[in-house]
Amino acid sequence: MEQKDLKILAQNLANPQGEKGIEIGEMMNATNIGMTLESIKTLLIEDDEHILEIGHGNAAHVKSLLGLAQNIKYTGIDISETMHLEAKRLNEVFKGQAEFVLYEGTKLPFEDKTFDKIFTVNTVYFWENPVEYLNEIYRVLKKSGTFVLTFGQRDFMETLPFTQFDFTLYNSDEMEETVSKSLFKRMKISEKEEEIKSKTGDELIKRNYTVLTIKK
Repeated sequence: MEQKDLKILAQNLANPQGEKGIEIGEMMNATNIGMTLESIKTLLIEDDEHILEIGHGNAAHVKSLLGLAQNIKYTGIDISETMHLEAKRLNEVFKGQAEFVLYEGTKLPFEDKTFDKIFTVNTVYFWENPVEYLNEIYRVLKKSGTFVLTFGQRDFMETLPFTQFDFTLYNSDEMEETVSKSLFKRMKISEKEEEIKSKTGDELIKRNYTVLTIKK
């Protein structure tokens, strides 16, 4: 893949746009589904909880989440209008239970202590001010809530040609240090490995990723 194509891919991974963005959204859902389902499992969702996902992509996975307990409410938030519309289309049948919010990417448009559980997968690379953003997540999370932050580890991500464009990469220790600068007080690190199809071709690659379980 040429540099200009890699740059377009990187831009669409950060903020999918148009028809190309819909394709990228489908590809992201397929390649990230293992990380997403692991994150959802780590949340330990219970009846009557309100869940926030930051950076929902096309949200084809939402039906898996909604079946885990009774009377769950899901809110997804994204900076991509393309993904916002696609998520609403794919989840039309769940519109009483799942809502999707388009936002500008820095301030979460919710009241304090709104959510029981919050999770995000593969978005941290694009946070401009990570500590400030973590404090926003802290603000909208209930006192007893759980935040699950999942990301590909630096050593793996550096092997991907598109991450040279506007990705900020972390290993587990670096992310732990970043979280420790925020208002959050407790965290547990779990490191995982999975085999996935690469985003630039059909070959299988091993991905190392981290699931951080974070508490107030």
